[in-house]
Amino acid sequence: MNKIYNPHKNDWKTILARPTQTVEDIEATVLQIFNEVKSNGDSAIEKYTSFFDGTIIKNMQVTEVEISKIDNSIDYELKQAIQLAKNNIEKFHSAQKTPKIEVETAQGVKCWQEKRPIQKVGIYIPGGTAPLFSTVLMLAIPAKLAGCSEIVLCSPPNKEGNIHPAILYSAKLCGVTKIYKVGGIQAIAGMTFGTETIPQVYKIFGPGNQFVTVAKQLATKYNVAIDMPAGPSELLVVADNTANASFVASDLLSQAEHGADSQVILVSTSKKQIEAVEQELDVQLHKLERKAIAEKAIANSKLIYVENEHIALDLINEYGPEHFIICTENEDFYVNGIQNAGSIFIGNYTPESAGDYASGTNHTLPTNGYAKQYSGVNLDSFLKSMTFQKASKEGIATIGNAIEIMAEAEGLQAHKNAVTLRLNSLKDE
Repeated sequence: MNKIYNPHKNDWKTILARPTQTVEDIEATVLQIFNEVKSNGDSAIEKYTSFFDGTIIKNMQVTEVEISKIDNSIDYELKQAIQLAKNNIEKFHSAQKTPKIEVETAQGVKCWQEKRPIQKVGIYIPGGTAPLFSTVLMLAIPAKLAGCSEIVLCSPPNKEGNIHPAILYSAKLCGVTKIYKVGGIQAIAGMTFGTETIPQVYKIFGPGNQFVTVAKQLATKYNVAIDMPAGPSELLVVADNTANASFVASDLLSQAEHGADSQVILVSTSKKQIEAVEQELDVQLHKLERKAIAEKAIANSKLIYVENEHIALDLINEYGPEHFIICTENEDFYVNGIQNAGSIFIGNYTPESAGDYASGTNHTLPTNGYAKQYSGVNLDSFLKSMTFQKASKEGIATIGNAIEIMAEAEGLQAHKNAVTLRLNSLKDE
């Protein structure tokens, strides 16, 4: 990892740059595939599945027969672990439900807000080097709790043309309605436009590589919403001399093994801690099965020393990490001061892995600095807030004149007239 000591604030932007391609580098490829899927539907999906995934899929939808066979493919301990995670995720997301808000804003004018589910949602689950069945839990559980009537899941097939059994098991357990063996750009395009087989959805959720991220952003041009721009994973740890260097190193590597384009950063007010973490990284890295992937991510990563916690906090807020771990004596300083982060993990015994799997919080989070303006996925991500209002005769009489004056000031005569007619009708009674 690159060691940087007391970087000047003018250099922070360069130092904290993500190892990602620009949208311009990727958009042409994404647009080409989108246009083909829009025009040719299933045949374009099959073409690109063969090209990118190296398998020919004629029956994209996972059948009930296939799902019925997965039970025997999952061992008992994994089923128990998935069930524990499911319970915690359900508990945390159920607590996010809010009641109808109702208020009388003026005499005779009643306004209220209710939340209604997004009817059709699409879930993208990466396959690739790691089958992220945990992401099924993170997305399908709140979708089900919200009351979404159609939950469509797309995930890339392996060389044999199958989706990993744990992904199918989790999808069945959490109430996914339809599952498709489609990945990458073509999956996002399929859910955006709809094909002969894949239904069109109203909002697409899920992480992915840089191509999937750009595909999701392009989908918004076709009246499909997305959860957030969620690309390659990232983690920032702030640590002082009270941190356990082996724990810190393990957390950095847990994100580095996600992909070659992941990024991990340690910010510390202790040069001694930086040296200790660097040594631990070297020891632990060589024991990883995904060492080659983690090494590439480590090459994109940084060990940054700063003189005090105030500088550290400013730098962290500038970066806006997807995952932020606090391992310091004065943890409240960072807990209270952090403004830009997707999910925060506090203390030596709260690894980022807890949030990835089973603590109950959601692991679908904004990356690439989008934590400055986006929230992670939560129950409200699957809901729409709708407002209602009802004015009685007394109500329109109370606010009517103000509406007339404002409409006339804006030059909108029809708006004024809609009120005037009603007020005049009351005079005739």
